[in-house]
Amino acid sequence: MKRVKANDVRGLSPAELDQKKSALEKELFDLRQKKATGTLEKPHQFRTLRRQVAQINTIKREK
Repeated sequence: MKRVKANDVRGLSPAELDQKKSALEKELFDLRQKKATGTLEKPHQFRTLRRQVAQINTIKREK
């Protein structure tokens, strides 16, 4: 998964930010499911996804 730049996210509309955030949260849920079943291959994705969600929340507050 590629890291998203803050300037790219700032260019999105509030509706697009909400969509992106919900998609990331769904990915986090799927990762938790894989971890519980023991099929998780890339545990570092948790950190990346959590940071992206935090970044989107920060930018939403700025707007």
